[in-house]
Amino acid sequence: MPSFVVTGGGRGIGRAITERLATVGPVVVLELDPAALTWTTDHPGRIIPVLGNAADPQAAEQAAATAASEAPLQGWVNNAAIFRDAALHESPTEVSTLIRQNLDPVLTGCATAIRHFLATPESGGSIVNISSHQASRAVRAALPYATAKAAIEGLTRALAVDYGPSGVRTNALALGSITTDRSESHLAALSEPGRDHFHQEIRLLHPLGRMGRPSEVAETAAFLLSDAASFINGTTIPVDGGRAAQGRDPEET
Repeated sequence: MPSFVVTGGGRGIGRAITERLATVGPVVVLELDPAALTWTTDHPGRIIPVLGNAADPQAAEQAAATAASEAPLQGWVNNAAIFRDAALHESPTEVSTLIRQNLDPVLTGCATAIRHFLATPESGGSIVNISSHQASRAVRAALPYATAKAAIEGLTRALAVDYGPSGVRTNALALGSITTDRSESHLAALSEPGRDHFHQEIRLLHPLGRMGRPSEVAETAAFLLSDAASFINGTTIPVDGGRAAQGRDPEET
């Protein structure tokens, strides 16, 4: 039975991944917000909270050690992220800070996971980095986020090449629009015509005609962390309802 660490696993997509992996083995949730961890008390011994910043090496090490004390640590999901914009021409320093706030937790998580995986070479290990469609197709007012996600996908490929020979697999998921508390709050703040427009845009952007569910992301992450994906390494899998595959045409009906 393996154990896992999920950063930012207290809410939304991270929580869905945590709950799915808990059906396989113990999961440590590394979360900055204590309010996002209250539900974990309903899963004693299966979901274990660790309060801390995913970019902090000490917090990441505590999460890894806690997971390893329950069962061999074999999977790590880097999900922690923030979404806030800043204009490059007005504040390049703020943009740099925002990029680091999204990239540093992934660097720290990967470094910590790999050290533990290399310490038990007979077990190997697998990392899943949560990325976004914005890594390859940027949208307006999201420059720091898109830049960080592009870097994360590059990091994913580089780690796969460097550590694949040691039995460590690294992959990423590029998400489309997923229903979360954040998206629901955004919708609730819109007028009825605004909500209609939002849903119309979602249908146009995603060939499947809807937003994704956190459980759909969780199932894909669980697959990549499983032995069923043992020959998948260094790839980014879109979980986006076909968004990345679609090209809009002004003549389409």
